[in-house]
Amino acid sequence: MKKILLGTVALAALGLAQASAADLAPRYTKAAPMMAAVYDWTGFYIGANGGGGWGRDRFSTTGGSVGINTSGGFAGGQIGYNWQTGAWVLGLEADGDWADIKGTTGCAAGLFVCSSDARALASFRGRVGYAVNNVLFYGTGGAGYANVHNTALSLAAGVPAVGATGAFNSDRWGYAAGAGIEWGFSPNWSAKVEYMHYGLGSETAPAGTLNPALNVTSRVDIDTVKVGVNYRWGGPVIARY
Repeated sequence: MKKILLGTVALAALGLAQASAADLAPRYTKAAPMMAAVYDWTGFYIGANGGGGWGRDRFSTTGGSVGINTSGGFAGGQIGYNWQTGAWVLGLEADGDWADIKGTTGCAAGLFVCSSDARALASFRGRVGYAVNNVLFYGTGGAGYANVHNTALSLAAGVPAVGATGAFNSDRWGYAAGAGIEWGFSPNWSAKVEYMHYGLGSETAPAGTLNPALNVTSRVDIDTVKVGVNYRWGGPVIARY
């Protein structure tokens, strides 16, 4: 009788264990599929950036022209807003950077050394992108700005004297256009790599500023590659069925 009772208790315990295991196991049905995380790019953001640039400043007068190749680095920040609809992401962005993109060359038939130094860069742009979940491919374009400092150092005797330096500082406005890739590595943080071209037009230094007798026209173009990181408010990772 004891053996029969013990066997009955053992079978009952085994049945309860199997039932509990079945209740704990996940159940997937066609009516209730698994949730998938989807990255949402919508929201205001602010961030920092830095990188390198190269360009060309073309000096020209009635007596000819010369090109100054420039290169250097920059660092600064950006602020903007994204709005996502489906896979498309539309946005606005403004950025500003301290820069030191400069170069020198001989000019005026070797009588001077001319230099160009872009000391600041900025842009105000629209962005249009296509998101593949947390990776955003985008193009961008708008207004571009640079502060450029030009100098001309005299090497020859006469007027001006040897060692005399003329200087011309100008705020240049033009366009900025480029493209980039941004990766959302957490719900509110993202990192980007971006190429940008600045077409900054021409400015004329009056006679006596860089050359004692001639007006000098300077035309600046700059290309940059930057990396950056952004923090975004709103637009966390969301779940869809």
